Amino acid sequence: MKRIGFVLKVKQELIEEYKAHHRNVWPEMLEALSAAGWHNYSLFLREDGLLFGYFETPVSLEQAVAEMEKTEVNARWQAMMSPYFELPPGARPDQMFVELECVFHLD
Repeated sequence: MKRIGFVLKVKQELIEEYKAHHRNVWPEMLEALSAAGWHNYSLFLREDGLLFGYFETPVSLEQAVAEMEKTEVNARWQAMMSPYFELPPGARPDQMFVELECVFHLD
């Protein structure tokens, strides 16, 4: 299982709204993530909007994202979430992950 860590930037003025959406993630989105091989998925948010995400998958980050891109629910979720992030115009959050290198893991 590959461990993936990534960062994004949530707009500071939208942090509370962003967190509210994640208290109620759509069941079909949760099912799609699981079916696409996203396991142990967690998001951590700093008060300035820096978002750290972590998940485990048997494939690369690119392959995991590509599996989600095949789903209709992901397109809807990304469209809804895009305004919450500091992104270039027209970009989707799942296209802008900055993957972090795992330098230590305690089993």
